[in-house]
Amino acid sequence: MRKTRVRTSATLAVLLATLALPAAAEGVTVLDAARIHTMDPAQPRVEAMAFDDAGRILALGTRAALHERYPDAARLDAGDATVIPGLIDAHGHVAGLGLTKMRADLVGAASKDEVLQRLRAFAADLPEDAWLLGRGWDQNDWPERAFPTAADLDAAFPGRPVWLTRVDGHAGWANSAALAAVERDLSGDWQPDGGRIVRDAQGRATGVLVDSAMALVASAMPAMDAAATEHALELGMRQAVEHGLTGVHDAGVSLQELRAYQALADRDAMPLRIHAMADGDGEALAWLCDNGLYTHPDGRLQMRAVKLFIDGALGSRGAALLDDYSDDSGNHGLLLMTPEQLVDVATRAKRCGVQVATHAIGDRGNRVVLDAFEHVLGDDAAGDHRWRVEHAQILTRADIPRFDALGVIASMQPTHATSDMPWAADRIGDERIQWAYAWRKLRDAGARLALGSDFPVESVDPRLGLYAAATRTDSTAAPAGGWQPQEKLTAWEALRGFTSDAAYAGFAEDQVGSLEVGKRADFVLLAQDPLAIDPAGLDELDVLATYVDGEAVYRRP
Repeated sequence: MRKTRVRTSATLAVLLATLALPAAAEGVTVLDAARIHTMDPAQPRVEAMAFDDAGRILALGTRAALHERYPDAARLDAGDATVIPGLIDAHGHVAGLGLTKMRADLVGAASKDEVLQRLRAFAADLPEDAWLLGRGWDQNDWPERAFPTAADLDAAFPGRPVWLTRVDGHAGWANSAALAAVERDLSGDWQPDGGRIVRDAQGRATGVLVDSAMALVASAMPAMDAAATEHALELGMRQAVEHGLTGVHDAGVSLQELRAYQALADRDAMPLRIHAMADGDGEALAWLCDNGLYTHPDGRLQMRAVKLFIDGALGSRGAALLDDYSDDSGNHGLLLMTPEQLVDVATRAKRCGVQVATHAIGDRGNRVVLDAFEHVLGDDAAGDHRWRVEHAQILTRADIPRFDALGVIASMQPTHATSDMPWAADRIGDERIQWAYAWRKLRDAGARLALGSDFPVESVDPRLGLYAAATRTDSTAAPAGGWQPQEKLTAWEALRGFTSDAAYAGFAEDQVGSLEVGKRADFVLLAQDPLAIDPAGLDELDVLATYVDGEAVYRRP
């Protein structure tokens, strides 16, 4: 079992009390701390940092030197706290995170009965004519480990449409009322491109729809309006800063969501930085190509990337594999785009100067993406394109060195490994698992790793990502020594993945990702030193405060 740590609550209270300081005299604030890890190799650790009222770092060094240089500056005394650069989640879904507060939360439900209990409690406050929406179910957490059916929901909700998204976002579970709302007959033997309707022996839809088939139900749901979209983004960003995040790469933003972000930025209501990726080959990408790469004047919002999908997820057996699933003979997953379609969209994006980030889970999915990138980039692979593979979960020995050769960033999520480890080897077998979640192999082969969480698929808490990366264990410290321990990262490498490498992946390394003169004063105050403690304690770091542009956007109560 995990050790319990005695918290020095009196010390934390003193530190927090010092954070609420008056405005800086002459526009300068000097931050003192026991240690400031800059992530700048030229000056990795200092005692003090000065920044101006515009949120720009002016100087770093010793307390004595900065106090002498700025004698009239306001003081921000962090005492024994550790300061690190603001943490950046290189792959999350902000609106999706916000919606977890607006829909039924099914994460961690250990059975279908528990799902129904949570749904009944949530539905008690819903208008009678509203759809019951939820997210987070995972049949791998249930005793039977089998997909559920509409019948499992019908007894409790015979008339109200129910639509529940799986934890990975790549499958949905509907009751009969929701299925009836779909305009097209879901029975038969047809399947939508890039998706699968799960059917029984009589060809009738059972209630689970995988990947692109989910759109059939989603299109029947009432659309979210602008106010609801803004509210979801606000809720998601609030949760992010509470966990020490100062930036998020929002992986799949519609034009409607971009408009909501812009409205929030216009009224100074964005507490962190968003690197938005257009949601596939749609309106947002067309808008980018017509209007050019976008940056809001306040510097906290940009869109210069597109997020594409080549395959589905491993948990729902939609990840595209070169060979069959080890636990499902005849099934090798789904390609959500053809290789030719991927080449076509990537070619247009390149012509528009748009960064391409493509979801790829399975070894076939990753190979198709790398092949397409190699074809489209050609001689420009050596340039500063910073194209990305999102997740890069299952690879082959031959494809790992291609990331560095093509200048492709591996955008990976450490907690996926520790969440999937109970069943991942069953899906793909003992040989292929050696090339899955292969952070160390990729890093040693020269690839740059940008780390994130894929929230709300996983928790938004970056401390869990740091912990998973450095230990390869779950919250109970199992398995002993770590799962596939040869793939562990050091604490410093994990922190780099959430700071400087994530900043680089978002074309922001000149502004954030490390604490250096001229960069933005985005930083986090921690009660412990993440580079000095046992990695087993990384998930228990105390976030005291989160600062963006030198202003506190979160303080621990």
